[in-house]
Formats: sequence, structure tokens, C-alpha cells
Amino acid sequence: MLNSNQKIIVLDRDGVINQDSDAYIKHPDEWHPEPGSIEAIVKLKQAGWLVAIATNQSGIKRGYYDRYTLSLMHQKLQKLLMAAGGEAAKVDWINYSPYLADDNSVCRKPLPGMLQAIENRFGGSLQGFPMVGDTLHDVAVAQLKGMVPLFVKTGKGAGILAKQDAKTQAVLAGVAVYDNLLAAVEDILS
Repeated sequence: MLNSNQKIIVLDRDGVINQDSDAYIKHPDEWHPEPGSIEAIVKLKQAGWLVAIATNQSGIKRGYYDRYTLSLMHQKLQKLLMAAGGEAAKVDWINYSPYLADDNSVCRKPLPGMLQAIENRFGGSLQGFPMVGDTLHDVAVAQLKGMVPLFVKTGKGAGILAKQDAKTQAVLAGVAVYDNLLAAVEDILS
């Protein structure tokens, strides 16, 4: 339950916590953390933050991997976190959407279903709390829920920043940009 003293952060997964691939991350052997991401999550947990993940995982519906394999990837993340910071360093909740963009599911970013589920899970509003992502969808859904979007250059981030088209500039106007999750977390905790 979120209370006035509790802080929560929402993280995208692919490209923020782990390295992304246009060919999808289909197996735990392909799941590799971004440099500094494990340390960043451990620091958040040690500072008393709740950490939730909201991640689009359309590879399930595309048939590239199943829910069990996805759970093995998430177990790998949790084991790395425990190895770095103990049991208390684990992510509090991982929420994913298996849907394709064409499905128009409210549970797929940039629509707010996953964030609403996180609010329901923790019993409070995400408004004013940070969300870290590497895509314009992450920024858009954070803004839609009144969160503070933080954009990272890892994953798809650097490529998006290089475009500098009108849409990118409009969505990222006023959004803090960081080299990676660790840099964002160090700023949050400072």
C-alpha cells in the first residue's frame, strides 16, 4: 500500500534494465543487463523505494517465446538483484503486456492499463512519481498518468534522440535525459 512516506518508480524493461534487440529477447541466455542497471535498482531498493516494471512483450503473441520463458528471464533479473543486494533488492512487481500494437489493448503502452494495474496493486496513485523509459511510448504513458518521465539513451533512446523530428521534440520537451538507468537513479536519489 502506498502511503505518504512511500516512493515508487516504474521502469521499462528492454533497453532500460536489459539490452534490447530488434530480434526480441527470446530466452534467458539472450537477457543481459544494461551496464549499471542492477546497481541502480539495488540503490533504489536500499533507499526504500518500491520498484515496478511495466514492459510491452509482444514477442509472446508473435510466438517468439511463451509466458514461462518470460518468467525465466524475470527470474534471472531477480537472481542478479539478490546477488548484488540480498533478498530485499528484488523488484516488487513486474507487469507485462503480451499484446501487439494492432490489438489496441489498454494494457499495452502507450495506453495506461499497465500503470493502472500498478496503482491497483500498490493502492495509490503514480502521479508525481518517476517512470524511466527509452521510447516515446514510455514518455507518453508517464505523462498521461501525471508521472515524471525520465528518458535514457540506452536501448532505443539514442536512436530516437538522433532523429530530432517534430514529434520527438514535442514529446521530449522538458523531459530529463540520462545516459542510462544508473545516471537517472543517482539523480533521483541525490
